[in-house]
Amino acid sequence: MSKADVQFVRMCRDILDHGTTTEGEKVRPRWEDGTPAYTIKNFGVTARYDLREEFPALTLRRTALKSAMDEVLWIYQKKSNNINDLKSRIWDEWADETGSIGKAYGYQVGQKSHYPEGDFDQMDRVLYDLEHTPFSRRIMTNLYTFADLSEMHLYPCAYNVIYNVTHRAGDDKLTLNMVLMQRSQDILAANNWNVCQYAILLMMVAQSVGMVAGELLHVIADAHIYDRHVPVIEELIGRPQYPAPTVRLNPEVTDFYAFTTDDLIVENYQHGPQVKNIPIAI
Repeated sequence: MSKADVQFVRMCRDILDHGTTTEGEKVRPRWEDGTPAYTIKNFGVTARYDLREEFPALTLRRTALKSAMDEVLWIYQKKSNNINDLKSRIWDEWADETGSIGKAYGYQVGQKSHYPEGDFDQMDRVLYDLEHTPFSRRIMTNLYTFADLSEMHLYPCAYNVIYNVTHRAGDDKLTLNMVLMQRSQDILAANNWNVCQYAILLMMVAQSVGMVAGELLHVIADAHIYDRHVPVIEELIGRPQYPAPTVRLNPEVTDFYAFTTDDLIVENYQHGPQVKNIPIAI
């Protein structure tokens, strides 16, 4: 069985059995019919995935890995904030008539700052530092810029990525690890989507700088299940589990900016049926 399945089931069960509810409290999100979208939540949920062991895709249901990668490329490679540069329609609710989601996500990655070595945006600085000073403890991207929040159509949920390099005795290559910090997560709609996205990002960056992708540590401040998602989650976590798929990148690509979704190779992905028509709180 997939180790991601085991962690997902344990996390959901813990939220359902021991979480606190926001029912009756003042909450921002609403369902399409205008009623408040309450949640059951746990504070400070963490999960750790070792990409050297297996890729962390759920098998309880299928995660659309190439679509997840496309959104990662949209944010960190294209540095775009316009949904017209994205193949999926997941951001349509937050886009204006031009397709912009405001000064959010890819816009923040693309903001440049001057350093003695030259002008860098956030992603270029990560790649530069990993190549030149890999054991620096300052290698990260941050999408939560306070001065721009009022001009973002949605505050970033997964907002901070920290890269950290280790070297195990006897290994020829350095290992690249990642911490993904997330302020809030809709567990049913987004949990494994985000995990797989940032696992793929870790793999791409590691391959670009000649390292091995190691551990992904996922930290969620507010891990919640919406009230209307509870029966769906209960059914989902009771499903059969299968071995993790084999997921790798085209080894010929070593330039971060050359990756496309065609370079993601997914093999032996056995999974349960997809969960369709998930209601999304806005």
